[in-house]
Amino acid sequence: MRWFSIRTHALLALSFAAAFLSVAAATTRRHGPAPQAGPAVELTDVALLQSRNLAIPVEGLRAGDLRDNFEEGRGKRRHEAIDILAPRGTPVLAVGDGRVAKLFTSAAGGLTVYQFDADERFVYYYAHLDRYAEGLKQGSALKRGQLVGYVGTSGNAPKNTPHLHFAIFRLGPEKQWWKGTAVNPYPHLAAAR
Repeated sequence: MRWFSIRTHALLALSFAAAFLSVAAATTRRHGPAPQAGPAVELTDVALLQSRNLAIPVEGLRAGDLRDNFEEGRGKRRHEAIDILAPRGTPVLAVGDGRVAKLFTSAAGGLTVYQFDADERFVYYYAHLDRYAEGLKQGSALKRGQLVGYVGTSGNAPKNTPHLHFAIFRLGPEKQWWKGTAVNPYPHLAAAR
């Protein structure tokens, strides 16, 4: 019986990891500057993100409130993020420790925050914010659960649908906040405790 459980667990873990390895090497983000090709997502990246126990980035929501729309079409491209619906002004929280790499405003993403993780291996991307947390600036250190900003509809978000557009990208060796390979955040947030 024990052998069956361990074997089943290992097969499930491999299946889970394989789902992430299907992410394309080139990203197309509508919310920031034109993206560049990034490195392929590696199995070690998946395991690392799983070990981080990322927090849900919108206060008061649970894993069951999330919807995986990473693969949905947005015109001729994939969404490569998840949208988390919440009332305007709901606090947006850092999913993990790290630092603010860039505060950026774009026509598509509106008010955005790019946060490098503690190892500067990934960038967490928060978009359509209504406003930033008071005192937030580039270089600010963030702890998991710390206030980043507030849910809104800035950029091209529908004005009657406040939500957080949240994405994770694996950084390349240059550590440039606007370049990376999209990683589906849903499984990592859905496992949040």
